[in-house]
Amino acid sequence: MFSLAVLCAVIVAVSGCLSTTSESKSDCRKKEIYEWRVYTLTKDSAALDEFFQNALIPAYNRLGATVGAFKPFRPEEPAARYLLFVYPDLNAFHKAKTDIWKDEAFAKTAQPFYDSTAPNPLYSDFTSYLCEAFDKIPQMRQPDKDRTLFEFRRYHSPNEEANQRKIKMFNKDEIDVFDKTGVNSVCYGEILAGSEMPAIIYLTWYKDVPAHDEAWKNFVNHDDWKRISKLPEYAYTATRNVSVWLLPLEYSQF
Repeated sequence: MFSLAVLCAVIVAVSGCLSTTSESKSDCRKKEIYEWRVYTLTKDSAALDEFFQNALIPAYNRLGATVGAFKPFRPEEPAARYLLFVYPDLNAFHKAKTDIWKDEAFAKTAQPFYDSTAPNPLYSDFTSYLCEAFDKIPQMRQPDKDRTLFEFRRYHSPNEEANQRKIKMFNKDEIDVFDKTGVNSVCYGEILAGSEMPAIIYLTWYKDVPAHDEAWKNFVNHDDWKRISKLPEYAYTATRNVSVWLLPLEYSQF
């Protein structure tokens, strides 16, 4: 989890949103902000899912965010919940963080959960990643209704400069190849604050597992990918990758 000091620094610094001209502020707001939370579960998830569905997510909706909710697809993955909060801009993220505690409806609905789980926690912790959307896809793409599988990927770079080159690779070339091969984009984010940096996180969707496997087979065999993967300007841009297959929960909003 990132500290309040880091959060404040991000809010002031990222893209010059809070300290530049009105024109640049407008440009900044065109790119969404993504907050990933990965909850590590310690007990049965039913009460936590009920809290997310009936208290937390409705409150964030009232504050202008939409929320995706997922669990790991593979049984060997640790029990977890992945929540993706989508904000229109960084100011909306910060406002939601403060205003949710002023929301009387949320307080009324959430307090019984907080009271009952404080002595008996349902999760040990959650890891947060605050991300800014890529230029190529500044707003998330809504998946089709027949989606059954998502893939969460986190790409780690050896240093900040390599991370910027990886982002350029996606913006200029790689997402275009995804579009041609059936790797369906939802959102891409540069991690501004989180536990593991420098890195990016992106989310894609598929109709089912065979569609996922076919899409990635098409991708690795595509002539455009073979070409760009050998370009020297993209060398050593992502040296460690994490992939988690996710199932959308019943109350997920995309």
